[in-house]
Amino acid sequence: MAEVPETTILGLGIYTVPQAARLAGVPARSIRRWLFGYKYEYEGQTVKQPAVVRADQVARQLKIVTFQDLIELKFVHAFREHGVSWKTIRYSAGKACEITGSDHPFASRQFVTDGRTIFAEIAKSSRNTELLDLMLDQMAMRVVFLPSLRAKLEIDELGVRRLFPLGKSRPVVIDPARQFGQPISRDEGVPTIVLAKAAKAMDSMPAVARWYDVKLAAVRAAVEFEQRLAA
Repeated sequence: MAEVPETTILGLGIYTVPQAARLAGVPARSIRRWLFGYKYEYEGQTVKQPAVVRADQVARQLKIVTFQDLIELKFVHAFREHGVSWKTIRYSAGKACEITGSDHPFASRQFVTDGRTIFAEIAKSSRNTELLDLMLDQMAMRVVFLPSLRAKLEIDELGVRRLFPLGKSRPVVIDPARQFGQPISRDEGVPTIVLAKAAKAMDSMPAVARWYDVKLAAVRAAVEFEQRLAA
């Protein structure tokens, strides 16, 4: 693996593919295909399929997943879960890049706040019947644009900045600027996996809260979050 200066990856959020799979709820094999592309043999020919998510150059070089990639993967996974074809996803992602001016269009402020309008614009300018049908299906739109996910995202002019996996009222956050993007207690910055393992070992959440000098609510949220990941 080539060496890359630490300054080029600080603040990006850094995950191995297995870690990203755990956090995004997407199979590791799918993440590798969607993020780095893949190839296969067909009738004696090698067919190459490009990546769906446009990983940063550093991420591609190191075969890691960044925080922005993680958000993109969650949206792509939602599209696939709803049955949207790869052809439509690839086409929409490319057009969304042009509209938002971002290599991570599904993690952009414009898409998170008004993804429906972006897809409507893409559908109107194309002859993609699947995309047009999708726009007409209101139930599909509610599923594809994941209102439950968007409610957990904190955004600014640059796009998604933080993810609150249990909701913004709960003290667990995934912030690429802290602890390399690992899930942590919001106020104290202690990794959730550390708090959850300590709670299991000590069999006492209050004791863990005192030991790590964190709020009891943070320990409870960390345990719940890690249990959800394990499930």
